Amino acid sequence: MKRVISILSIITLLTTLVITGPITSLAKKDDLHYPPNMKANHGMVQRIIAHMTPKEKIGQLVMPSTHDNNQQLPNEQTKELIQEYKAGSVIVYGNRDAEKTAQYNNQLQEWANDTDLSIPLFTSADLEYGVVQHVTDGTTFPRQMGIGATRDLDAAKKVAEVTAVESRAVGFNWNYSPVADVNTNPANPVIGVRSFGEQTDLVSEMTVAQVNGYQENGVIATAKHFPGHGDTSVDSHYGLASVTYDRETLEEIHLPPFQAAIDAGVDSIMTAHVIIEAIDPELPGTLSKKVLTGLLREQLGFNGLIVTDAMSMDAIDEEWGSGRAAVMAVQAGADIVMATGTYDQQLETFDSLFSAYQSGEITEERVNASLERILMKKLEYKLFDNRFVDVEQATEVVNTPEHKDFAKEIAQQSITLVKNDGVLPFEENGQSTLVVGPQIYGDDYYIKDIVDVVKQHTKGDVESIITSGNPSAAEIADVLAKAEQVDRIIAPTFSASGLSAGQGELVTALAEIDKPVVAVSLGLPYDVQNYDGVDAYLASYAIERWGSPVPTSWTAAIDVIFGAQPGGKLPVAIDGFYDFGIGLSY
Repeated sequence: MKRVISILSIITLLTTLVITGPITSLAKKDDLHYPPNMKANHGMVQRIIAHMTPKEKIGQLVMPSTHDNNQQLPNEQTKELIQEYKAGSVIVYGNRDAEKTAQYNNQLQEWANDTDLSIPLFTSADLEYGVVQHVTDGTTFPRQMGIGATRDLDAAKKVAEVTAVESRAVGFNWNYSPVADVNTNPANPVIGVRSFGEQTDLVSEMTVAQVNGYQENGVIATAKHFPGHGDTSVDSHYGLASVTYDRETLEEIHLPPFQAAIDAGVDSIMTAHVIIEAIDPELPGTLSKKVLTGLLREQLGFNGLIVTDAMSMDAIDEEWGSGRAAVMAVQAGADIVMATGTYDQQLETFDSLFSAYQSGEITEERVNASLERILMKKLEYKLFDNRFVDVEQATEVVNTPEHKDFAKEIAQQSITLVKNDGVLPFEENGQSTLVVGPQIYGDDYYIKDIVDVVKQHTKGDVESIITSGNPSAAEIADVLAKAEQVDRIIAPTFSASGLSAGQGELVTALAEIDKPVVAVSLGLPYDVQNYDGVDAYLASYAIERWGSPVPTSWTAAIDVIFGAQPGGKLPVAIDGFYDFGIGLSY
């Protein structure tokens, strides 16, 4: 028989009890820092904590990634993580349509509801460019660098608003966005177009706009990756990055977006698996008390949820292991440990935290402080009352035509026409067009989709060649031979860190023939420095380092080539070539 039927039962029971023992010790905390409308929640949270078992307490501090069965629904291992290990939150990966996603998240909440305390889950996901990142029929917005290129704070906020509405419709209540990193390193292998840009003020303003857009519409926003991942040269998924800039650089360039988010009331901040030598030369931010408690809590005044980045990333797991790192993160000040990786790694996280709590290595005071923050947010976001979603309505909301139309509009505003030597716009006439671009992570579909968009704009023949990611001299010769047979050329390029030599050589060679040549960067906007002789150049910011596609953005770039008005201004400088803020129009 359940110890308690539901959270309402707890509340009813506790109102009749004399508050003694552990409840008294918790109640000694001064709750005057809570506004009057939150004091009742604070008292309720104290009572819940007092009646939690050690296992239930630790479970609230762990966010496992879910595991699926062959029906694309959560499997029995996930059920065990929620019901036996008492996980208080989950992060969901994979791709499903709106209907299946709503069913998925409802199932997770049903399992949580069927536990002794019936505490609802935080259901989270990375939805940086809209719910489409994991919901196949969701609205696809530009990457953050594209939004930064618009300079439109109202549009940035509305992107977050629409994403929040669609997120709630399918059952997500927590989004790991916006990226508050200032991308000061053009060769950054992990942030890039996920950042709003390279200037602190722009990133700060855009971050605040999106924090407000998410949270005003019922979704927890997350400023990430604290205290800044924008100047790294190592991808923390594969290694431990370290930055050597001084304290002044940290405080003047990288911290202000996080401080702005805190001042705007952001409810969550995600840690970076990066060593910030100016603060702690030995431990990455995720594991450093100097960073999470000293800098984030005490200096910046953040009292929301600190969530770690995925702990299975090599920067953490290879050096410390899942279990030990989880203990270190909580000791450092993290409230929730993101336990990704294998099922065994997840169990190691729960077990290690539980053992550390029982032995006193993690104190009761430390655990209760995180529990208070977690449960207060669950009450604030009314998850006890609204944990389930309407599956039929989910599909309707996610497929709202107005959302898709707005995404197209903001994408066009983001496209940045950096160079035009009088060849654009192309006319929609009978001239023949060659589209030549590279495979991206071995796939052809990106360029094939662009070819289809071009065909919609012209009455003439459209030819295409898809090269390797780093075209050889023989491939380049074949392209040049084909180029001589057409009237004009569109050359998409892609880089996630630095452009391959072959792509630069190909566009440079095309620029030397007597045909109009337009290059379009699909990833980072710095590609043009490798082929500046090209007649025209546009930045679309459409694909990040993992190859996640934003067709809305490359479609907008082709629309601009054929006459739509570009609206973007460079959110980064292309060193030695084009200044921050450059953006041409017709």
